[in-house]
Amino acid sequence: MIEIAPLSASTLYLFREQSHPGRCVVACHGHVNELFELPDAELIRYTQDVARAARAIKAAVNATKINYGAYSDKLPHLHMHLVPKFEDGVAWGAPFEMMPANKQFLAEPDYATLIQSIKQRL
Repeated sequence: MIEIAPLSASTLYLFREQSHPGRCVVACHGHVNELFELPDAELIRYTQDVARAARAIKAAVNATKINYGAYSDKLPHLHMHLVPKFEDGVAWGAPFEMMPANKQFLAEPDYATLIQSIKQRL
């Protein structure tokens, strides 16, 4: 992952695998595994970070919908995947694949352009 920006209660990262353009992860600063483990004030800040990041990503890539995933089975740290979906695009109308078979990676300048576009909208 590539760091995009620190937020109030989390850090926003761009997922290197980009079969869903703009896919990111919002990683909580607190060392918890579950949402309900966060104190109320931090929970509010974290969910506001998720919403803020989703809004910026949706605008940056002109997505039809943002899907949210919080699994943490193998990584015991609260984080949320924000996965832009596009009508008639990859996995439209179906759950996104965490690790798709046909992985898409960008050239380094393209990552930088995408990150800048998201940052401008935060």
